[in-house]
Amino acid sequence: MSEIRVSLPDGSVKTYPAGVTARQVLASWREDLVPSAVAVRFGGNALDLSRSLHEDGALEVIGIASREGLGILRHSISHVMAQAVQDSFQGVQVSIGPSIEDGFYYDFDYAETFTPEDLAKVEARMAEIVRSDKSFERREISREEAITLFQKKGENYKVELIQDLPPDVKTVSLYSQGDYVDLCRGPHIPSTGMIGAFKLLNVAGAYWRGDEHNKMLQRIYGTGFATQEELDEHLRVLEEARKRDHRRLGRELDLFQVNEEAGAGLAIFHPKGMLLRTIIEDWERKEHLKRGYDMVMGPQILKADLWRRSGHFDHYRENMYFTEVENQLYGIKPMNCLAHMLIYKSKVRSYRDLPLRYFELGTVHRHEKAGVLHGLMRVRQFTQDDAHILCTPEQLNSEIRDIADFVAYAMKIFGFDYEVELSTRPADSIGSDADWEMATNALEQALKDNRMTYDVNPGDGAFYGPKIDFKLKDALKRKWQCATIQCDFTLPDRFDLTYVGPDGERHRPVMLHRVILGAIERFMGVLIEHYAGAFPVWLSPVQAVIQTVTDKQIPFGEEVFRRLVEADIRVEKDFRNEKLGYKVREAQSQKIPFMLVIGDREVEGRKVSPRQRDGKNLGPMDVDAFIGQVKDLCARYQ
Repeated sequence: MSEIRVSLPDGSVKTYPAGVTARQVLASWREDLVPSAVAVRFGGNALDLSRSLHEDGALEVIGIASREGLGILRHSISHVMAQAVQDSFQGVQVSIGPSIEDGFYYDFDYAETFTPEDLAKVEARMAEIVRSDKSFERREISREEAITLFQKKGENYKVELIQDLPPDVKTVSLYSQGDYVDLCRGPHIPSTGMIGAFKLLNVAGAYWRGDEHNKMLQRIYGTGFATQEELDEHLRVLEEARKRDHRRLGRELDLFQVNEEAGAGLAIFHPKGMLLRTIIEDWERKEHLKRGYDMVMGPQILKADLWRRSGHFDHYRENMYFTEVENQLYGIKPMNCLAHMLIYKSKVRSYRDLPLRYFELGTVHRHEKAGVLHGLMRVRQFTQDDAHILCTPEQLNSEIRDIADFVAYAMKIFGFDYEVELSTRPADSIGSDADWEMATNALEQALKDNRMTYDVNPGDGAFYGPKIDFKLKDALKRKWQCATIQCDFTLPDRFDLTYVGPDGERHRPVMLHRVILGAIERFMGVLIEHYAGAFPVWLSPVQAVIQTVTDKQIPFGEEVFRRLVEADIRVEKDFRNEKLGYKVREAQSQKIPFMLVIGDREVEGRKVSPRQRDGKNLGPMDVDAFIGQVKDLCARYQ
C-alpha cells in the first residue's frame, strides 16, 4: 500500500503515505497533544509514537494522564531503573520489570543484598539518565539473534524467557535507551526526559517466575508520576497507609495475630478481634433473614468425586487441599456451593418453591502461595458470607437486582463507596456458548435496570459463569474486592438439579453464587485500615471504659459497670491505681469511643463524665442518659 487511511478520534478520516509514524499522524491532527502523548492505540494495538503505520486503521491517543498512559510511563521507568542498577553494581542480572497498579518493580539476581543506601545510589543514577533525555528505540530481531545477544551479556533470565516462547514466534522486540538494551514488547514513552517524578520504595524477595522451587531474586519496587505534585500526594497516602496497616493495628489493639508457629496464612483472633467479627457476622445473619434467606451449613470435606463432577478438580485443583479417609480421597472445601446443591437436591422442588436462597457463613481453605499472603487480606483459611440462590430464568433479573441493592445497603452501613465491574468468560471455562451469553446478558440487564455505572472486565469471570464484582473504596481511595454475583447455568446441569414447572415437566434452575462482604477476614482488615482502628460506636469491640480517679469511687464504678452490661453496652473497667491522665491516654490509644470518668463529684451526683476519644468532654450526665446516647448512635445499624 502506498497510502493508508487513518480514522482520527474526532471521527475524521485522513490519508497518509504508508510508513508515516504515529507521531506524525498525531501532530498533523492535534499538535498540542503531542507533548502529553506517551503512545497511541492503532488497529487495537498499543504502539510507540515512533512506530511506522502501514495499513488502514483507527488511531487513539494514549495520554500520560490516562490509566494506560501512566502504566506505560511506569514501565518505562522500570527500564531506567534496571539500567541504573546495572550501571551502579557489577554482576547484576535482570529478569522482568512490569508496571503494576501503584507503580512498578524489577527483579534482579545479585549476590549482595540491596540496602536503602543502594536504592539512593540507584535513584541518583536514574536522575542522570532522565536528564540525558535518551530516546526509547525499538527494533525487532530473530529469536536466535536475541538469544545470542543476551547470552553474550550473561543475561540468563532473558535467554530463558526467549527460549520458552511458543515455537511459532520467530522474532522478538528489543528496546534501548542509549547503550542499555532490554527485551520487551513495549510500548514505551518517547524518551527518558518525559519522566516527571519517581521514587524507589523498598526491596523484597521474589521467586523467579513466582515458583518457590526457583531461585529467590531481589525485587525493587518503585512508583512514578507525570508530576512531582502527584508523586508527593502518593507518598503522603503511602505514609498514611503505613500508619493504618491492619497488621500493626491488629497487634496494638490486640485484635488478631498470624503466627508462624501455627502456620502461614492462618489468622488467630484474640477476644476483641473475635468480638468485632461476631458483631459483623450477627449483623449479616439478621440482614439475610430479613431478606428471605435460609441458614444452612455444609461439611468441611467432601468426596473428591463431587469436586470432579463440579469441575473444581479439573479447573481449581491447584488451589485445593486434599486428605484421604479410609482409602477415599476427599477435598477440603475451597467453596460452599456443593453442599448447597445437595440440599436443593434432597427433595423434589416445584416452581412454587423458588427462589430458594441458601446462606452460610462458610469457612473454606485455599492453597495460596506464601508470597501473596498478607495479614488478614490474603489468608489460607477464611469465612465467606456465601449464598446460593436457585431460581427460574424468569426470576433471575429480580434476584440479581435485589443482591445489588443488598450490597449498596451494606456498603452504606459500613461507610464505603464502591465501583462495579462486569467480568466475562475466561479462556479456561465450562458450559455452552448459549448459556454464557444468557448469563452475561442477565447480569448486564440487571445492572442497567438498577441504573448502576459499571466497567466491563473481559475474560475475568469464574470458570463456570460470568460475574459482577463490587470493589469498595476505603478512606485512602484504595479498591478492595468484596461483593460478587456469579451467574451459573453449568453446575445445576452437572448436578442434575430440577424443578417441576407449571406444565408438570422438569426444568433446570439457574444458580446465583454471591457474597456481600466477601471474606470476613479480608473485610475486617479493610475495616481496620479504613477507620485506622477507630471504629464507629456500633462496631467497636469496647464501646466505653469506666475510669475511676481513686479507689474511693470503685463501688460506684462497679454499679455503673453492671448497668451498662445489662443495657448491652460493651464496657471495660479501669480501676487501677494510676493517674487519670495516663489511663485516658491509654484508652485513646486503644481507640475506645468513650471514657467514663468517675471522681468524687460524679459519685455524689450519681453521674458519669463521658470523654470522647478525640478529647471532647461531654460533661456530667446520668447513666441512663449516656446509655441512651450510645443506643442512639447504634440504632440505625441494628
